[in-house]
Amino acid sequence: MLHERVPNLAKFVEPDRVRREVYTDAAIFEMEMERIHERVWIYCGHETQVPKAGDYYTTQIGRQPMLMVRGKDGKVNVLYNRCPHRGSMMCGDRSGNAGEFFRCSYHSWTFHHDGKLRAIPMMESGYAGTRWTRDNPDCNMKRAARVENYRGFVFASLAADGPGLLEFLGRSKIAFDDICDRSPEGEVEVVPNCFRMIQHSNWKIFLENQLDALHPSVTHQSTGRAARDVELEIEKRTGKIPLSYHMLSAFSTVTIEKWDNFQTLNYPYGHCILTGYMGLRPKDPDTLEYERVLEKAYGEKRKEEILTTNIHHVLIYPGLSVQSPLQQLRAVRPLGVNRTLTEIWHFRLKGAPEPIYRRALAYYNLVNSPSTMINADDLENFWKAHQGLSSDGGDWVSFHRHYGRDAEKDGMVETAPNCGTSEAPMRNQMKAWTQYMAPGE
Repeated sequence: MLHERVPNLAKFVEPDRVRREVYTDAAIFEMEMERIHERVWIYCGHETQVPKAGDYYTTQIGRQPMLMVRGKDGKVNVLYNRCPHRGSMMCGDRSGNAGEFFRCSYHSWTFHHDGKLRAIPMMESGYAGTRWTRDNPDCNMKRAARVENYRGFVFASLAADGPGLLEFLGRSKIAFDDICDRSPEGEVEVVPNCFRMIQHSNWKIFLENQLDALHPSVTHQSTGRAARDVELEIEKRTGKIPLSYHMLSAFSTVTIEKWDNFQTLNYPYGHCILTGYMGLRPKDPDTLEYERVLEKAYGEKRKEEILTTNIHHVLIYPGLSVQSPLQQLRAVRPLGVNRTLTEIWHFRLKGAPEPIYRRALAYYNLVNSPSTMINADDLENFWKAHQGLSSDGGDWVSFHRHYGRDAEKDGMVETAPNCGTSEAPMRNQMKAWTQYMAPGE
């Protein structure tokens, strides 16, 4: 029915505006799952989430429940979380260790860590003469069509064809290079638990917000101002300002005009970068020790290149937002047209001093935790945006800010300097959306 009612979804997206149905139509959401989330490369998790053979972690790709599991050969596999017998999920918990093999809790079929059938109870007597033979591939747990790992970050695609992971990531792979290079050992390890939130809004609203440099000094102004008042009071009493308060007060001291000094870089496949260095580099003993360790590992020149990489956010469309200088990422798992799960993960820099981890952890807790006012500000706006879009108050969403001022260079679209608040990232995401959603893609 959707194909009859909306024969050309491209008509819903114009260069500077988008129809509201793109966010609110449940049938369009189902097509997004089929044509985007269940075809492109989706982040599954980090390899350190499954360090030992048999370790597994449950995740979701589009509408599909999946398992990321470490095999005995050390390889990380991504399988559909489904027994091929009667369809029961193989693992109902978040994570664990399967032991020597997976065993279905319903009828005790067992499978190797790569999904291949191990044994079926009473197979010879029960399945003699049927098509259910040991060499029938349908007896195995189904595997993701493609799985690739870049610097420990595991992605899977449910489509057998399409660009490889490195081609898909393109220049946005700097997100993973930057976070890993900040480690003296060139590697990170995941902090086992993450924050999870269900946002009552469409998944695209969250992605657009990640590179929206206009909203922080508006949406988070009251939170930043309150933190600034406390910060000044502490400085008056002690002569020092705790770094943790600055993580919040910056939302009031960094004005719209300052955000406009940042820049957006917009790549193929919908990926985008908002520049603006957000690393924490005061001249305290902890930072100086970290710099000493980093210089010993890489040399002075490379150390400076690493610590001055100009990144605020990297958005890898359609489901990942990475803040590499602060060792964290957010994975987006759409649940429905108006429900979106976000997982917020934090990482340790291997070989870095413990205080550097603690400092980034403070930002993780103060800014990205579900219990912070910063997140509460955003969640309210996401809900209000979806509610407004569901009304008859207007048919179009505007992406006009700085429209017409973008310049294409070397296959990417750059906003001119002093245009950090441009809505170019939103336009770039919707351009990719149109390409993904085209029939036959």
